[in-house]
Amino acid sequence: MTARSVKWWSLVHKWTSLVCTLFMLMLCITGLPLIFHDEIDDLFKPEIAARELPPDTPEASLSRLIDAAKARHPERYVQILNWDDDHANVVNVFLSQTPVPPPGQRFLKLSFDARTAEILAEDAQQGGLMRTIRIFHRDMLMGLPGELFLGVMGLLFVTAVVSGVMLYAPFMRRLDFGEVRRARARRTKWLDLHNLIGAVTLVWAFAVGLTGVINTISLPLFNAWRAQVMPELIAPYLGKPPLLKFASIDDVVATARQALGDNTPVSLVLPTEAPFGTPRHFIVWTKGSTPITSRLFTPVLVDAETAQLVTAKGLPWYLRTLQVSRPLHFGDYGGLPLKIIWALLDLATIVVLASGIYLWLGKRRPAGAARQAPARSAAAAAS
Repeated sequence: MTARSVKWWSLVHKWTSLVCTLFMLMLCITGLPLIFHDEIDDLFKPEIAARELPPDTPEASLSRLIDAAKARHPERYVQILNWDDDHANVVNVFLSQTPVPPPGQRFLKLSFDARTAEILAEDAQQGGLMRTIRIFHRDMLMGLPGELFLGVMGLLFVTAVVSGVMLYAPFMRRLDFGEVRRARARRTKWLDLHNLIGAVTLVWAFAVGLTGVINTISLPLFNAWRAQVMPELIAPYLGKPPLLKFASIDDVVATARQALGDNTPVSLVLPTEAPFGTPRHFIVWTKGSTPITSRLFTPVLVDAETAQLVTAKGLPWYLRTLQVSRPLHFGDYGGLPLKIIWALLDLATIVVLASGIYLWLGKRRPAGAARQAPARSAAAAAS
């Protein structure tokens, strides 16, 4: 590169790094426990286990589970039902305080034995420390504005990574790859370590930064999809009176299984207003069975009155991209070994960010202080 190009990339790297570094440090520090959120949650949440029954014991009807939930809390409204991934033969029913839950309202979760409809646990979902960390990592407790702001910081971080790559080759022309000049001044050693660790974590930092940016626009993307799809689905029902009786939930799930035979139902949203569903449809969310397709969710819309299939189209490409980016961002698709690798790379990135701050502060030390330091050292030696 020419000297002018090097200077330009140096300015880009300097200012993008300075603007985003403190926020990226916060994200790396709060992201570290989130890598192990499943393991941490398991330590504090109550153990749920269905009792031992003969293997051929049939499952209870889902309608029976819903009725049991309503009987236990008649003042609440059933919104969602899901099949528990972490516990065999357990189905969770989520209830809200209002017919249309506003954003941020916490649900009451009832866990049932899927075979006997026996209640196993009741969780008010108050959250706790991990929930607070998760929200702070997502939006700094500021909602969508905070989420979008962190998305901009993520873009600056990705730009800083790219500009760092462009500067690395000119910087290393006179040095061996990865060389750390230990005999030089402390700032020089940290500069070499900053560049070395940055090169090692390059691909990971770029991938996690980019997927983080994608995650910050998840709500606008989902709302855009709803705005595109829902008016067409609701149009045939405009002007009709509200439904007083709904189809059997078991028939709805059977319709979904038949529509996507290779997929497994993971959750069911009962008829309701936005943001969860529609007042005239059940939405059955399904996933595949392979390591890749198990991260890709496909909705099946079923008529709430007749239990007939309405549509079972896959999500558009931008929501598929979002679904793939989430496990890549947190490294939770390869078990505990991959999570440990993600944590080590996260710690290395913290070192890169912290050393960048140190190098910038050292560079801005007043020139007079730099000139006086050798004089003070010489005077001390003479005395």
